[in-house]
Amino acid sequence: MPVSSSSPSPSPSSSPLPPLAVTGLSVTYPDRTVLGGVDLLAQPGRRIGLVGENGAGKSTLLRAVAGRLPAQACVAGSVTAPGDLVLLGQEPPFRDRATIEEVLAMALGPLRTAVADVERLAGDVGTARGEAAYGRALEVALAHDAWDADRRASLAAQRLGLSELDPARVVGSLSGGERTRLALATIMTTRPTCLLLDEPTNHLDDDAIGVLTDFLRDLPGVVVLASHDRVLLDDVCTDLVDLDAGALGTDGSGGRRFGGGWSAYEAARADARRRWEETYAAQQEEIARLRDATRIGTGAVAHDRGRTDGDKYVYSFKGGRVEQTLARRKKDARRRLAVAEREQVRRPPPPLNFRGGLTGAGTGRLVHARDIELEGRMRLPRLDLAAGEHLLLTGPNGSGKSTLLGVLSSRLSPTAGTVEVSARTVRELTQDPDVTHPGRSALVAYDRAVAGLVDPPRLRDLGLLHPRDHRTPVGALSVGQRRRLGLAVAIAATPDLLLLDEPTNHVSLALAGELEEALAACPGGVLLASHDRWLRRHWDGPELTLTPW
Repeated sequence: MPVSSSSPSPSPSSSPLPPLAVTGLSVTYPDRTVLGGVDLLAQPGRRIGLVGENGAGKSTLLRAVAGRLPAQACVAGSVTAPGDLVLLGQEPPFRDRATIEEVLAMALGPLRTAVADVERLAGDVGTARGEAAYGRALEVALAHDAWDADRRASLAAQRLGLSELDPARVVGSLSGGERTRLALATIMTTRPTCLLLDEPTNHLDDDAIGVLTDFLRDLPGVVVLASHDRVLLDDVCTDLVDLDAGALGTDGSGGRRFGGGWSAYEAARADARRRWEETYAAQQEEIARLRDATRIGTGAVAHDRGRTDGDKYVYSFKGGRVEQTLARRKKDARRRLAVAEREQVRRPPPPLNFRGGLTGAGTGRLVHARDIELEGRMRLPRLDLAAGEHLLLTGPNGSGKSTLLGVLSSRLSPTAGTVEVSARTVRELTQDPDVTHPGRSALVAYDRAVAGLVDPPRLRDLGLLHPRDHRTPVGALSVGQRRRLGLAVAIAATPDLLLLDEPTNHVSLALAGELEEALAACPGGVLLASHDRWLRRHWDGPELTLTPW
């Protein structure tokens, strides 16, 4: 794939920052096409959110722009990107053995070098060669506000809670939230000209998301992000690009781009789907009419009586005119039919709508716990949950929400206290999808997981994973698709008690909304841990806030 890069540019006050331009980008693997003909122009100061169903190619697009696709990917099209491009993926790219101090020093190193270069080359100003070298060094330093880098690094560490951690701690010992916050501190220090983010709010609490939101709004360069966080899309994005927008696009003419955030786009997307369905129905009706016209007989042209002995000459003359008229009509109908068939939109695929129930009914008390602890990770004096009750677990990173769910599912054993789980069937959806057998197809993995159940639902009946992905190896599914598969396995048993750890992480925005509706209606017991601000703002049930150990 041809990729041309520009050098890092100075701040907007000295010269314009470069845009990101993607033209006709397609990504295929030996067994599937992930992206086809994507165009994207991202100007500095625009913050573009990528949306679409799981598997639509959001992460693939970000990795393709950054040149991070695996070797087996076949890429066509072109990308023109600023040289100073940073991709923060769902797993920050730090070595497990690197310390916090080393990671932050690596971020500061190039900026300190930029300042030193400016000071070193300042003495050469006045010569043609020295003037040019000094100008280039100054552009780089100005573009990243390099003189302020140490202060920014200290402030970022403080605002993100990293200053409370031992600088000598290695990355491998950090939680998912701590690793993400460390990655954010590095980009807040370097202020890249082009920033690509893949699910940046995963594992972050409200305070850290607030810091990220302020930083992105203030960044002068290009920002492109893929996120399930509906509040972030509303608060940060100037534009949305829907990679799964349908035949008519978001604008009725095939365009994918929408100016605005998620709340406004949710209604526009429904309108776009309705227009697509209406256009398809009207086109099929016209095509059927034209096909009938190509089969028209003379009776439809001349409705007069049959000939008599005295009318032979006249009828022969008129009959010839009828045949000519009929031939013209058929020719015109065939021409118009060819155009209609060539220009028809494809049939709208059935929307992937969640159709399963989350829980069974259950009866009585499901959970009775007192003074439970898992040393160093979680402490809770009391928890009771009855059938039909839904409880939202909240709290900052490290407060023990995932640990509590693991204790209730018997995945973890408490070091103190008593836990009685009376529910007949308990299922847990963890944050990390199981990929123990990456070579198995999604359908085989599901069938094996539910093999011991009595009359389990078919995977296709749950509306969680598109039928075209049932034969895809689990290891080739996106993270969101694997979470859909994990949820299908969890609810197939119609559990009395369902434990959900960040259920809206990685899944499409449409499914997140459907899950929230299903939660409101399910009759069983539910414990749900979530940082999802949209979900929490719309939650009308009881909440339990955990505090760090």
